[in-house]
Amino acid sequence: MQTETDEGKYRAPALAKALDILELLASEDSGLGQAEIGKKLGRTTSEIFRVLMVLRERGYVELNEGERYHLTTKLFEVAHRQPIIRRLTVIAGDEMQKLANRISQSIHLCILSSGKLLVIAQVDCPDTNVNTVRLGSQIPIDDSASGRVLAAFMGDTELQNLLMLAGNETSARRARFLSDLPEVRKAGFCQGKSLTIEGVTNISAPVFDYTGKAVAAMTTPFIHRLNGMGNVPVDQARELLVETCKELSRRMGAGASKGD
Repeated sequence: MQTETDEGKYRAPALAKALDILELLASEDSGLGQAEIGKKLGRTTSEIFRVLMVLRERGYVELNEGERYHLTTKLFEVAHRQPIIRRLTVIAGDEMQKLANRISQSIHLCILSSGKLLVIAQVDCPDTNVNTVRLGSQIPIDDSASGRVLAAFMGDTELQNLLMLAGNETSARRARFLSDLPEVRKAGFCQGKSLTIEGVTNISAPVFDYTGKAVAAMTTPFIHRLNGMGNVPVDQARELLVETCKELSRRMGAGASKGD
């Protein structure tokens, strides 16, 4: 039974333990044993035993032959039941792969989630050298082309809410982020040197829904290969990416007459 604290918040100890375990396992590629989980969370093995059993029964974690717990894909599957994510990934998959093959670069699709970017789809080209962003990654908005694209098409109130969720950044980084938004909105895309990886040009464009809202950003971390091998020119890659986003926006209902 939930009880309300003096601060007006609710406590659900078993739920908190389950979330702690899921969040911990999400960052452990090799999995963890029950004792290791308890130690990392500052709990006894008896405290987490029942929670682990329920998570296992519900299919959120699995136990391998080495007695180590791993996350299953169920969390990802549950997240994809959200209509916007399901709709975006269904219509974007083939188009993203076609674009990746054509420009010989990896492509990823982001949405905003709790003040960060969440990568909900990702594809690679057949080339052996690619710069890939991991599916499910969460990326700070200030360092990304995707964040600039989504923020550029927000109203003032929505943008302020996003910045509050994104948390405190250095004044210089946040100022640079905000100063870029008018040009991104005017151009309809964001293109510039990566702020985190040398030799990469990030190119990003928005995908709009039927309300005219930018609901996702499609991005390629364009790598400049030696001698231009395998590359289309970066500006041509941008044009193709923008056209792909326009097609996806059309399929999401953007620009459709309300009387249709």
